[in-house]
Amino acid sequence: MPLTRKDALLVGEILSRAAAAEIMPRFQRVAGLQIREKTSAFDVVTDADEAAEEAITAALRQAFPSARIIGEEAAAKDPKLPDSIATADLAFIIDPIDGTKNFTAGLPLFGVMAAATIRGEVVLGAIHDPVCGDTALALRGEGAWLQGDTAAKADLRVAAAVPVSKMDAIAGTNFLPEPLRGTVGRNLPKLAMHSWLRCAAHEYRMAAAGHCHLLLYNKLMPWDHAAGWLLHREAGGYSAHFDGSAYLPSHTTGGLLCAPDQVSWEQARAALLD
Repeated sequence: MPLTRKDALLVGEILSRAAAAEIMPRFQRVAGLQIREKTSAFDVVTDADEAAEEAITAALRQAFPSARIIGEEAAAKDPKLPDSIATADLAFIIDPIDGTKNFTAGLPLFGVMAAATIRGEVVLGAIHDPVCGDTALALRGEGAWLQGDTAAKADLRVAAAVPVSKMDAIAGTNFLPEPLRGTVGRNLPKLAMHSWLRCAAHEYRMAAAGHCHLLLYNKLMPWDHAAGWLLHREAGGYSAHFDGSAYLPSHTTGGLLCAPDQVSWEQARAALLD
């Protein structure tokens, strides 16, 4: 059974409640946080991440009893857990705090993300901003919108197409392998502007709301990208792997480039990657 707008609002509410209960009381209280490295000094986890994921998982299991739940922190303990995304009749992919490095630094650039998939296809995306208290939601085939506490604030729409020289990009080049990293680094000055927020949650929200033109990523863990990819798509954007093939949440390699439309994607790909 396809998910509905009511389901999207419910998922958004689940993220909001978990953020209010488990994340914001710990924000800017680094001295009391347990911060632990996972794969690197950049990839860290705190007790806030773990408590929020537990709260979100419990609420989703109550609301959607038959769904598989794949949380980032649970997958760190059981690396085979994401394998079920491609075949599960319904699965939820959770990132309890995206931008944990910002969170631990006391910077208000972090978000809570969840995506729903049906047999490997992303059908629902939710990105909650705990600081501003609103949620960007997307439902496959029904658009993307910004949801406040009581009512929708606005429909989301990607930026209008512009020439490469006027494009504003968010480019996470730190995970690009060489020699591609050097190539992209040399080509970025062809754009009007480029930056990186260390937080895919806010980067996808920016692109879906039309505040930048391009997103470029290499490392594609499903909890970092599934929700945002659908948000961008339902806001009218076009995206694909660097080789032009379609993105799926089961793909963790191949890079991802998001643009306002296909022509802009082709122009940006040629300018940055060739």
